[in-house]
Amino acid sequence: MLTTIPTPRVVVDPSRLRANISAMQDLASRAGVRLRPHAKTHKSPAIARWQVEAGAVGICCAKLGEAEVFAAAGIADIRLPYPINPSNADRVLSLLHQTRLSIVVDSLDVAREWSARMLAAGRRLEVLVKVDVGFHRCGVNPDAPAVVDTIRQVADLSGLQFLGLLSHAGHGYGAGSVEEMRAIADREIQILKGLASQLKDKAVPVDEISVGATPTARFITAQRGATEMRPGNYVFFDRTQVGLESARLDQCALHVVAMVVSRPSPARVIFDAGSKVLTSDGLRGFGQQAGHGLVFPSLEAAIPDPSIVIERLSEEHGVARVQPSCPLRIGDRVRILPNHSCPVVNLTDEILLVEGDRIVERLEVAARGRST
Repeated sequence: MLTTIPTPRVVVDPSRLRANISAMQDLASRAGVRLRPHAKTHKSPAIARWQVEAGAVGICCAKLGEAEVFAAAGIADIRLPYPINPSNADRVLSLLHQTRLSIVVDSLDVAREWSARMLAAGRRLEVLVKVDVGFHRCGVNPDAPAVVDTIRQVADLSGLQFLGLLSHAGHGYGAGSVEEMRAIADREIQILKGLASQLKDKAVPVDEISVGATPTARFITAQRGATEMRPGNYVFFDRTQVGLESARLDQCALHVVAMVVSRPSPARVIFDAGSKVLTSDGLRGFGQQAGHGLVFPSLEAAIPDPSIVIERLSEEHGVARVQPSCPLRIGDRVRILPNHSCPVVNLTDEILLVEGDRIVERLEVAARGRST
């Protein structure tokens, strides 16, 4: 029972979770693209299997450690949209014996080293070239004079199977409006299609164009030419997705159950959920919003109370500003919608699936902490 379990705890509404999985799969199917969810959000083989059963072609993982957990659990197709260094060749070769594995490269020198490692092992590794579409993190510069020739040289390397192009429009999280978000998605597919066209002119086939981010996923039906989408956060959603109008509050499946442990003044309440639970991630979204999570003032409350603002976090404490009339007392339990659900999951050993006040299942967060 949620009224008696030790707090803080991460809880998930399974009906909302299943509905989110189904809705994103339906969107991908309508767009005629493959759905490959990013599993770094949930880090759970059970949830990954639900996604695959619903129609996903496989999953993405952020790191090899995550991929090793999911491969051992029987996930048959895993993509790492992250620049894996060839020093990890032994781990990649081991994974190739367990699952279909693909990685990204954004460096010709790294691709050449992967080619040498695969040739020495008598294997072939599937790769995509990551393209920087505006986030300016990883990826080749699509405007560089030699970018098409660089990708062509990657495609020609023995030991590698060039699949196509991959991007992440992460700068969509900084958009100021839905229209700005739409423009980011439009620009993403224009860049990728332009590169693909130039490559095809040089007799380099581009079989895959993979895009991915939950905030831009709503525009996938307009991103004609994409073959794959890779959203991750959509399984749970969070306060940021609500702020970006990617989700409604009633779609958010994950919350933190916390307890009031102190009421040192009429204007201040202390919860037992600090940065070790809620993380220090700030809020992103349209307009100015404050706080380290959105507080529902009881376990049963359907509407959050915006007057309860978690202003600061220490490791074990969430310090909230409240109105003097706020009825919360020491021992009361609340639900908190976190700003960012992905790192919250990485900080807990298990997720509790709950229906009302009842715990119906416990899911191990099997890939938590797999950061190498």
